[in-house]
Amino acid sequence: MYKTVIPLHDIDIRNAKPKNKPYKLPDGNGLFLLIKPNGAMLWRLRYRHGGKEKMLSLGAYPEVSLEKARKRRDGERGLVADKQDPSAVRKLERENTFELVALKWWEQWKGARAPKYAGKVLKRMETDIFPAIGGVSVNKLTAPMVTAMVKAVSARGALDTAGRAYQVTSKVMRYAVANGLADRNPAADFLPSDVIEQRKTQNFARLDEKELPELLCKINEYDGATTTKYALQFMALTFVRTSELIGALWAEINLDAKQWRIPAERMKMKTPHIVPLSRQALAVLDDLRKETGHRELVFASDVNPQKSISNNTVLYALYRMGYHSRMTGHGFRGMASTILHEHDFPHEHIELQLAHQARSKTSQAYNYASYVPQRAKMMQWWADYLTRAATLRVVPLLKKGA
Repeated sequence: MYKTVIPLHDIDIRNAKPKNKPYKLPDGNGLFLLIKPNGAMLWRLRYRHGGKEKMLSLGAYPEVSLEKARKRRDGERGLVADKQDPSAVRKLERENTFELVALKWWEQWKGARAPKYAGKVLKRMETDIFPAIGGVSVNKLTAPMVTAMVKAVSARGALDTAGRAYQVTSKVMRYAVANGLADRNPAADFLPSDVIEQRKTQNFARLDEKELPELLCKINEYDGATTTKYALQFMALTFVRTSELIGALWAEINLDAKQWRIPAERMKMKTPHIVPLSRQALAVLDDLRKETGHRELVFASDVNPQKSISNNTVLYALYRMGYHSRMTGHGFRGMASTILHEHDFPHEHIELQLAHQARSKTSQAYNYASYVPQRAKMMQWWADYLTRAATLRVVPLLKKGA
């Protein structure tokens, strides 16, 4: 196809001088170095596609060395051999940079989200993600590129932000794969915990999501103490800590506002906490009060109504149902967090509801009343999710807002 030429050597290029008119130094297989009158040296590749001769730029010398230019030539000619037009592929890559694809994903995704939250996600992409990988084609994005971005964010001490940047990147890449814009999602090759420092946490036994329906059915059919049964139901619906649950007072519950307000002294982080109460949670409280009458403690001991049930009451009830070493009261928190995140509820709303208030010295004061209306909707969705799971004995494939 091309005339046989003697391959270039670096010394040939270094000795080349500009002339009055542009001229070429051929290297073979369509690759040549174009030397312009102003001294610029530009790599070009001539190829044929669809019966037409075309030209492609491969960069400038010396930024692109002779060896690099040959590698690029071989890569582009590989596309030609696969009956693809390198120029068309490049154009597609320019149109499918991570930033442009992310903005398309965001436009589609934001419809079911609160405008304020959708704006936060966009700002997060503009601040942390686009500067690092925004200009990379989604089909050329690699796991090392994503890990470098995540590490750069975590290096500021923003570990939660780094994790959220990873989650958004993965969602964008899933969108790219689903729409034929990329072959694979490189973020699926690792987890944030593989590349960034993790805060020390205590691990609690918990079930997989697929085991949740059976657990809920066993709780509803529990034949032990009535108060214990209602405590388990209420814990599943509110996913509070066991210590917060057993110390609940009727005075803390506002049935009209559909809220349970736990005072700071009973919270692990010593900050007041609001638990929006779903229809199902209110029904549990109503049934419990009919059974136990008017007591100061919501989950009072049947043996001594002046005292609450103990931490072990919940744990031993789970043991009786066959979940020894497989599930704890705290496990409901982990399950709720995982499922709500997977259904795209805002991370901030979930963390607030879990009363996770990790602070740095420079962080702003925690506002325990933030996003209460949004959290109320989330808690109702969660309750409906559990109701469907218990009824069908299968994990319901619900979309947020269903």
